Amino acid sequence: MYDFVFKPFEEMTDEDYARVGFMSGLEIHQQLFTEKKLFCRCPAGMYSTKYDAEILRHMRPTLSELGEYDGTALMEFKTKKNILYRINRKTVCTYEMDDTPPFLINDQALDIAIEIGLLLDCKIVNEMHIIRKQYLDGSIPTGFQRTAIFAVDGKIPYKDREIEIIQLSIEEDSCREISDVGHNRIYNTDRLGMPLIETVTGPDMKTPQEVADVASICAKLSRSTGKVRRGIGAAREDVNVSVKGGTRVEIKGVPQITQIPILTYNEAMRQWNLLRLREELKKRGITEQTFEANTHDITRVVKKTHYQPISQAVSSGLVVKSVVLKGFKKLLNWRTQTDTFFSREISDRVRVIACLTSLPNIVHSDSKGDSLSSAEWKKIKKYVDAGENDTVVLVWGNEADTTMAANEIEIRAKEATIGVPSETRQALHDGTNGFERILPGPSRMYPDTDLPPEELTRERVTNINSDIPEKFWVNEEWYKELRIPIDTIEPLSISRFAKTFKTAVTDYKINPVFAAVALTQFIKRLKKQGFDTEKLSADKMLELFKALSEQKTVKDSVYYLMQKIILNPNLEIKHLPPPATDEELKAVLSQAEMEVTKISLIENTNKSKLVTGKVMNQLRSRIDGNDVSKLIKENVAEGV
Repeated sequence: MYDFVFKPFEEMTDEDYARVGFMSGLEIHQQLFTEKKLFCRCPAGMYSTKYDAEILRHMRPTLSELGEYDGTALMEFKTKKNILYRINRKTVCTYEMDDTPPFLINDQALDIAIEIGLLLDCKIVNEMHIIRKQYLDGSIPTGFQRTAIFAVDGKIPYKDREIEIIQLSIEEDSCREISDVGHNRIYNTDRLGMPLIETVTGPDMKTPQEVADVASICAKLSRSTGKVRRGIGAAREDVNVSVKGGTRVEIKGVPQITQIPILTYNEAMRQWNLLRLREELKKRGITEQTFEANTHDITRVVKKTHYQPISQAVSSGLVVKSVVLKGFKKLLNWRTQTDTFFSREISDRVRVIACLTSLPNIVHSDSKGDSLSSAEWKKIKKYVDAGENDTVVLVWGNEADTTMAANEIEIRAKEATIGVPSETRQALHDGTNGFERILPGPSRMYPDTDLPPEELTRERVTNINSDIPEKFWVNEEWYKELRIPIDTIEPLSISRFAKTFKTAVTDYKINPVFAAVALTQFIKRLKKQGFDTEKLSADKMLELFKALSEQKTVKDSVYYLMQKIILNPNLEIKHLPPPATDEELKAVLSQAEMEVTKISLIENTNKSKLVTGKVMNQLRSRIDGNDVSKLIKENVAEGV
C-alpha cells in the first residue's frame, strides 16, 4: 500500500497527491485594525522592544470541566520552563497579567469581525459565549486565551467547487517570543491582547497549491474591508495536513502564504514516510506490544571520548545516558522530509520537552556524520548489551534533563510502531517542519466566568451587512471591462478605496484609468517617499475626485494634493484655490519666459523645460501640465 515514493516537490502531480490521499485545511489568524485591545482599553498596535519591568511565571495545568487534563498542557508542564515577560507600561495593564477582570468585549473589533464573517457568507450566531482556551507554552501570561465563536457555516468559491468555512472566532493575540533556550523562555508583551479573528476552513484542499490559493482568497476578503492590520506577523496561517492512513497534524504559525506549498508537501511526505517506517517495523516483528528499549548511564564508559559534545559535557560534570532501541538498526536514518531523517523526530522531542536545546543533543550508533569512533561504539554496545540489529542513542546533560530525554526517546521510538502521532509542528525556514507540542484536545477549553454572553442582534448584523464591500472577484471582473492597467486590478479590488473608485467612476465620471492609478500607484509612490498613507481617508479622496469632476481642480494636482492631505488630514478641499484662468496662465508664462531669457543656457532646448518648471511651481495644484506644454508649443510655433 505504501510503495509510492515521494518525488521532488517540482515533479509532484495532482494524481500523486490523490494517490497518497493528501488532505488539508486552514486556520487563518488575522489581526483587526482597532484603536484598543480586545478585553482592556490599552492601545493596540504599539510595537516596541523597550520594557519597564519583567515578570517571571511558571505554568501549571488545570482540570477541564469534565475533570480531565489536556495532553498539551501536561507536555508543556513537563518542560519546567521559566517564563519571563517583558512589560511596557504603555501597552500592558493589570488585565493581561490576570490581576483584574476583563472589560466587556471591544465593540469596534466585534463589528469588524462580523463584517468579515458576512463576506465569507457565514451565519452570525444569535448569542456569543466567551470561553477560555489553555496555553501553557507561556505565550499568554494568564495561561489561557479568551476566544468566542461568532460565525459558522460559510463558504467561498474555488475552481469548480466551494470551500467550507466551518467557523470564525474572535480572540486575543498572544505575546511575541524573544528567545527559548534551555528552561528559559522570554516573551515581549506588546502584541498581547490585540484583537484577531481565526477563520477555520474544512479539509477541502487536495494539493499544496490549493491550500495556498484558498489562504490567499481568505486574506484578500479580509483586506478588502480596509479594517485589518498588514505587515509581518499581522496574519498567520496554521495548516492542517493529513494523508491516507495518517492523522491530522497542524503546522503552526506560517508567516507567509508563499511558504504553504513546500511546507505542506514536506508534511505529507513526512507522514507518508512514517507510515512506510511503521510497515518496515512490522516486517521486523516490532509492534506497539513487542517494542523494547532500555536506558543506561554510560558516563564512565565515554569519559575519555574525543567526540567533542560529549567530551565537554563530561568535563563539565554532566552525565551521558544511552537508550537501546531493539531492532531499530539503521532506522534513525530513515528519510522523513527533504534532507531530513527520523533521528530529527527524536532530537526535536529532546529539544522541546527535555529542554536540551544546544545542538547536536543526541548521537546514535548509525550516525553517518561526525560521531564516536567505531571502537567506542563497540565498547558502548557491549556495556549496554546491544545486539547487532539494535540502535543505541546517546544523550547528555544534567541528571533530570537526561532522564526526561531518555524517556522521550523511548516514547517517540515506540510511536513509530503506530505511525503518525498527532502533533503541532513548527514551520521552519527551509520548508521543513519540527516538533512543537502534542496536538491539543477539547479538554483545554472551558467557559469563561468573568464575562456574560454577548447578544448579536439582527439589527446590528443588518446594519453591518448594508455596508460591506463588494467581493474582490466581482470587482476584478468589472475592472477588466473598464480596461484599467493590469497591475492595478488586484491591489484595487482589495483596497479600502474600492468603494471610492466605484463612486468616482460611476457618480463623478472620473476616467477609470486615472482613478485606478491615483488609488494604487500614487499611494505606492507616496509610501516610498515616506508618507503615512493611512492618513489618507476614503472621504478625502472622494472630495478630491468630486472637486476634479466639478473642474475645481486639475488632474496634475491630485498627487500634490494627496501629499497635502496626509500632512494635514483636516485640509478642506473646497477651500483650495480654483484652477488658473487662461489669462492668469498667459501672464505667469510670460513672466517665466522673461526670467529664463536672462539665464545663459548651454543648450537652447532646455528653455522649454525651465519655463514649464517655473509655471508649474507657481500654479501648483491649479494647472494641468498638458495645458502649459500646449501653450508653450503654440508660442514657439508663432515665433514668440
